[in-house]
Amino acid sequence: MGKGLKKFKSRLLLKITMWLIAVILLGIGAVYLISFLLGPPELAIDQNTVLYDSEEEVIGEERGTQNRQWVDLDEMSEEVVAATLLTEDQNFYDHHGFDIKRIFGAIIKDIQTWSLKEGASTLTQQYARNLYLTHEKSLTRKLKEAFYTVRLEMFYTKEEILEGYLNTIYYGHGAYGIEVASNYFYNKSASDLTLAEATMLAGIPKGPTYYSPLNDEDRAQDRQKQILANLLDKGIIDQKAYESALRQKLIYAKHTPDQQEKIAPHFQDTVIQEAGKLLEIEQEEVRAGGYSIYTTLNTTQQKLLEQQVKETVQSESDIEIGALAVDPENGAITAMIGGRDYTESVFNRATSAMRMPGSSFKPFLYYAALENGYTPNTMLMSKPTSFELADGNVYQPSNFNGYYANEQITLAQAIALSDNVYAVKTNMYLGPERLVDSARAFGITSKLPAVPSLALGTATVNVKEMVTGYGILANGGQELKEHTIEKIVDRHGKTVYEKKEIKGKQILDPQKTFVLTQMLTGMFDRELDGYMSVTGSSVSDQLSRIYAGKSGTTDSDSWMIGYSPSLVTGVWAGYDDNRPMEKVAESSYTKQIWAGFMEAAHADHPVENFNAPSGVVGIPIDPETGLRATPYCESSRVMYFEKGTEPEAYCTDHLHQEEENEDKSMVEELFDLFR
Repeated sequence: MGKGLKKFKSRLLLKITMWLIAVILLGIGAVYLISFLLGPPELAIDQNTVLYDSEEEVIGEERGTQNRQWVDLDEMSEEVVAATLLTEDQNFYDHHGFDIKRIFGAIIKDIQTWSLKEGASTLTQQYARNLYLTHEKSLTRKLKEAFYTVRLEMFYTKEEILEGYLNTIYYGHGAYGIEVASNYFYNKSASDLTLAEATMLAGIPKGPTYYSPLNDEDRAQDRQKQILANLLDKGIIDQKAYESALRQKLIYAKHTPDQQEKIAPHFQDTVIQEAGKLLEIEQEEVRAGGYSIYTTLNTTQQKLLEQQVKETVQSESDIEIGALAVDPENGAITAMIGGRDYTESVFNRATSAMRMPGSSFKPFLYYAALENGYTPNTMLMSKPTSFELADGNVYQPSNFNGYYANEQITLAQAIALSDNVYAVKTNMYLGPERLVDSARAFGITSKLPAVPSLALGTATVNVKEMVTGYGILANGGQELKEHTIEKIVDRHGKTVYEKKEIKGKQILDPQKTFVLTQMLTGMFDRELDGYMSVTGSSVSDQLSRIYAGKSGTTDSDSWMIGYSPSLVTGVWAGYDDNRPMEKVAESSYTKQIWAGFMEAAHADHPVENFNAPSGVVGIPIDPETGLRATPYCESSRVMYFEKGTEPEAYCTDHLHQEEENEDKSMVEELFDLFR
């Protein structure tokens, strides 16, 4: 009985194995049959990547076809062909598209290392992927790759496949194909490459950024030596050629930035960076990958911003500008300036420069203050003050030009006049850690030391962070994620990315956010003039509508950030070497640029108002006393309070002289009748 059962099991296992083999053979046969019926695949391909603005007008075109020069296989140096075959696919002439031995070897290596990093793609598979597919890692892509690989091997000779591969493989820096790469790196044709030059180029495609000698020459040389050693080991070159190649000093061609004027060049660079992250590919692959990228750029706003910078900043000055405009409702970046001259410097000062924001950091402090009991009429003394710190040191902040009220002032006036003593007192009262937490809530991710001076913007941040923070105020306290891309379509017309319209979640209290916004409009309101003029007085007469904002100044930085309900813009000015701005005009550039741009950007739009949420009330307030204004007050301003925190008392400091002698209590009683 036992022997019969064993025999039955053996026969069953044999049958199952035969059925599996049959299914596999049928599958392979189906692949080849379908591939035969589909016929030869088209080898020509368009590699241009085109960038569009928000109106779907072309703003930039990255090199694709025009940066590829097709050359015949016999026009390439023997060294580069041999080095490429040995490096990428030693069994190229022996397989039919798939190297079974390498595939199983890669699988075993992945199992041993618990990773999926080991590759086994043949040269034909790589060629198929480069021509027809994206670099996404999915089963569907693998199946398509298999079909294209079979079709290439079925209808084209090995020489045609090798020639096509060498003319399409990516060598980094926007260079596709061996001829373009040879010219880019060595300023010579592929037919003239030396052994040393050829082996250096052969090592690049495995990691165009990682192994480029222009990015890391030491790493590239290590890979070149490995390739030369393999050529020697296989007998393709002799010892003399090997040593000669090692000794040859490679001279690389020099490249200067493209002198052709581009629309928003720093913005376009940011788009390429963002696309690379979204698609999980190298930036260079994006630049010449045949994509259509639909961006958030408002070309009209971009030109207005550039024009305003050009008209404001003296041409002979080498001061730099970083500026950013964002739609606060969805985070779309609508305009960007990363520097005054892209051909001189591609460094993006709107996204990468880390500078001290000065008083423009204060709104994050005062939001925390509102969370902890402050109201617009909270009074604190404005006079020279020394603060004794926990470590025993003494910190003494000062106001601009040493001006002080030498009396108590309201929070609303402290913001409008940018009183530093008020800010530091508030930070010390709350505890600097609360300011750090508040800034984080506003999207500030840079390192922030919890120290008293943080209230005056002594940490370093970038323009994008600050604009994001102010954008959260502009949209009423909702989460804001800035972006430059709405949609990406690949070269086959397939949408590979599309931004979802998701309303940001509410992360700040809407009432407090609105109250703070209203106080930030005070920098342009001369009714809040006190011991000095409001900080926006130099541009207030240029503004035709209500904006909220805050300026900031350090010895080497000038900032102006402000917003309407539909647009938030930040402008920074300073020198790259952090030297002080000694000319008075230089510190005023940011306000002039900001005001001119905001007015021009809103010129054809209806007047907007910041919509008050439920739970706030607006009351005419005397700026000096912080109490309800009367007809006798020299000035008054409508200030907003969360309901229940508004002042009840009326100002009695500005009664006419003859009435000052009367019983003030009677006046209070009369006012009570009309409350």
